[in-house]
Amino acid sequence: MADLFDAAGMYDEDYLHFFASSARAGRPAGALGGDAAAELTWRLLDLRPGLRVLDLACGHGDLAHRLAARGCRVTGLDSSAVFLDRARAHAAAAGIDVEYVAGDMRRLPWTARFDRVVNWSTAFGYFDDSTNRDVLRGIAVALRPGGRLAMDLDNLPAFLAAFAPSRVVAARDDGDLLVDRYRLDALTGRLEAERTVVRDGRARRTRFVKRLFGFPELRDWLLAAGFAEVAGFGEDGAPLTAHHRRMVVVAELPS
Repeated sequence: MADLFDAAGMYDEDYLHFFASSARAGRPAGALGGDAAAELTWRLLDLRPGLRVLDLACGHGDLAHRLAARGCRVTGLDSSAVFLDRARAHAAAAGIDVEYVAGDMRRLPWTARFDRVVNWSTAFGYFDDSTNRDVLRGIAVALRPGGRLAMDLDNLPAFLAAFAPSRVVAARDDGDLLVDRYRLDALTGRLEAERTVVRDGRARRTRFVKRLFGFPELRDWLLAAGFAEVAGFGEDGAPLTAHHRRMVVVAELPS
């Protein structure tokens, strides 16, 4: 089946309960957020006021808001109603103009609309390989000629070096916990996770799967999807090395 990831079960009110009040919690290890993420995407994508930007899998809108505040014309797409409600409320309270769209990255409704696409904090690789490739082709269709994409993902060498079969992802002073247990499938490159949410004395479990990528493989997928140039960077914006915790892939369409 193509749909290996239950987004509705994963990104819900429980997720916000643990992560909404923290500036760093909920992001993958090493992932930049806040002004640092906005600054990195601004530089790597050569962003300028007035450019049309799609924040694909925008979550609750933190990066979208920051790019819009710098003058970009931002659209955020996400499949989580909980996240979109929070993003819209935040934008309204801050007086920031962002178009938020409920949708599925597998069925993008646009053709040649955007100058740039941002896909941040490991928000790619949650379907089977054929569908993941279709997502990249859909991004290429949504971009204008010469458009650019930036994707922030786990850097495979560093991820494998630090791999642990389980971890406490979040813990609150009131005793609520969020714990993940992992299984890495070497044949498929998939990380299979069982998440246990303990809240108000009750436990709930959900599962998710994400695909892990080395740079050469994802580069080849992007080239096959129609991009002409692909480069890899670390979370500091320097050329990618095995020691970077994050892999930021920047791809550009032919002009």
